Parts: sequence; C-alpha cells; structure tokens
Amino acid sequence: MERQVLARIALGVPTSKGGEGVWEVMERRRSQRVYSREGLSFDLLSQLLWATQGITGREGPYLFRTTPSAGALYPLETYLIVHRIERLNPGIYLLDVPEFRLELLREGDFSQEIVAAALHQSMAAAAAVVFVWTAVIKRSSWKYGERASRYIYLDAGHIGQNLYLAATALEIGCCTIGAFYDDKVNQLIGVDGREETAIYLAAVGKAM
Repeated sequence: MERQVLARIALGVPTSKGGEGVWEVMERRRSQRVYSREGLSFDLLSQLLWATQGITGREGPYLFRTTPSAGALYPLETYLIVHRIERLNPGIYLLDVPEFRLELLREGDFSQEIVAAALHQSMAAAAAVVFVWTAVIKRSSWKYGERASRYIYLDAGHIGQNLYLAATALEIGCCTIGAFYDDKVNQLIGVDGREETAIYLAAVGKAM
C-alpha cells in the first residue's frame, strides 16, 4: 500500500546487554492500566520497538527478528499512536523494520480517536503511546492458506509478550488491548481492513 510519509526518524542503536535477568522480569510482569502524565524518552521507545521487531540476524533474503514468525514471513506491521514521546510530535507513525526508523504518517492529537476505537478504554489516551499491530494477510496466506490466520495471531502473541517483558525490564507500564472496533482502528491508521487489518493493540506509559 502506498502511503504518504511526512518525515522519517532514525531510531538509533538499541541496548542488548546487561539489565535485569529474564526470570526476575517474568516474575514481575503485570498489566498496567493507569499511567502518569509523564512522557517517555525517545530512547526507551526505540528499545521497546527493537524488543518487539528488531533485526537480530540475516540469512539470504531473511531478516530474523527478536520474535519468531511462522515461515519467517513476518506479516505484522507496527503502527504507533504517539501522545507524549520525547523528540516526536504527536501523531501516527509506522515502523520501518529493515531501516529501524519511524515514518510519520499523520500529525496531530489522536487520543480521543484511539479511545473511541478501543471501546472507550481511557488508558489508550492516558498512555504515552499506543502500539497498533496490523496483519498483511498475503504475506502468510500465499504459503499457508487458511491456516495463515492461526499463525498471524500466534505471531501477535509473541510480539505482545516481548513488549510486556521489555517494558517491565525498563520500569514502564504496559497493557495489551484485544477489545477494539476493527473498522475504527483501521480507518485511523489508514489501512483497508482487507489486505491489511488491525489485530492487536497495547498501551504503554509511565505507571502511577
């Protein structure tokens, strides 16, 4: 799908060493639904994005990532509804995974739109940023046919859990959202709901 890109923002080099052990992080992981009005730093957002879909290796045409995907086809895209992130204007962004950069698609305050789309869950506006994951169906269906729908949702689960664990390690609140109006989310981020459609959301911000 052709999109008008208003700006491109490089995300920088993520940290992949040190920090709290994975076992302690798993023990502390909780869904956080109440957030302070404090924003997040650009570097923290970059780290979270790398944890969910960062490239960790290359083999031929394949770019392996921090999360697994059936057939290494990676049908999921990451959009961000940015409310309060250092160095980023409020708006809607798309993650360019191979270049590890953000593409600004729409500028403005979309907090009320994403709340309405998320069945009026106020945490979608209180968070510093809302992750929106979409599935580009043909990336999987050409190989797996009807089973692609199963694998796509498994991929989403892997990504969501990585976001939870990374947010916990960074002392950031996170809560994934499965209850939303598909059509409203699709319209907000500018996808057609057929070839590409929203399947999962997550609110992220500083916990109270």
